[in-house]
Amino acid sequence: MDNRPIGFFDSGLGGLTCIPYLSEELPEEKFIYFGDTARTPYGSKAVSTIQKFSLQIAEFLAENDVKLMVIACNTISATALSNIQEKFPDIPVLGIIKPAAEKIAKIYSANNKVGVIGTKATIKSEAYKKHINEQKDTINVFSTACPVFVALIEEGIQNDQIIDGVIKHYMDEFILKNKIDVLVLGCTHYPFIRANIERLYPHISIIDPSQVLISEVKKTLIEKNMLAKNSTHENIFYASDVSEIFTQMVERILGNMFGSIADGAGAYVKSKIFDE
Repeated sequence: MDNRPIGFFDSGLGGLTCIPYLSEELPEEKFIYFGDTARTPYGSKAVSTIQKFSLQIAEFLAENDVKLMVIACNTISATALSNIQEKFPDIPVLGIIKPAAEKIAKIYSANNKVGVIGTKATIKSEAYKKHINEQKDTINVFSTACPVFVALIEEGIQNDQIIDGVIKHYMDEFILKNKIDVLVLGCTHYPFIRANIERLYPHISIIDPSQVLISEVKKTLIEKNMLAKNSTHENIFYASDVSEIFTQMVERILGNMFGSIADGAGAYVKSKIFDE
């Protein structure tokens, strides 16, 4: 048993999509979430910059005595996972890409055309293709970057007409040309627009790595005998810029799961700024 919190982090709001799955699968667990909202998006930044920012966040979580670090961000997982694992050898560090790739390799075959959408950095790394084909090299994997998606989501834009237009701009030709029938949401922000994607492309099966990642978290905690029981820790959401949109997104995703954030009934939003 280990009642210390789990540390989740992301370049911004995206990693929040993991939290409902965590609470459903592992209701005893508490967490500290960090979203680097002041410096998002990461996907268009240099790899060295992503690594620098990610290590700063990991150091912050380590200082808060987390028992496990979960990189709820595809861009960071693609570019900085090994750096963080080397820096913190005593803390298990999980990335989001490998668990999703392993699931895809198990359930799909050469008959499928798997499409991956993500940030420029994630797509350039070819991390999904590499991990999927390590497991099953007969699966066809195609990818395309959709950089504007993150900006729309971070701004809290929910207008279907605007979102649909941007989705079609990036994805219509990609899906048609490659005959995509399985789509990987290769950025934890993208579940925010999943309903739009499903409505526009109803024939495509969607893989949400945020959900798969929590299965890997559960597996790791069981293997290491680190499951929590009756923990007294509180769930805390940190952001490098606690904006109104960030707070609204936390409330939108969690609903009544933790009570009101404003009155502190179980979940708190705080700020932490890093020197650049």
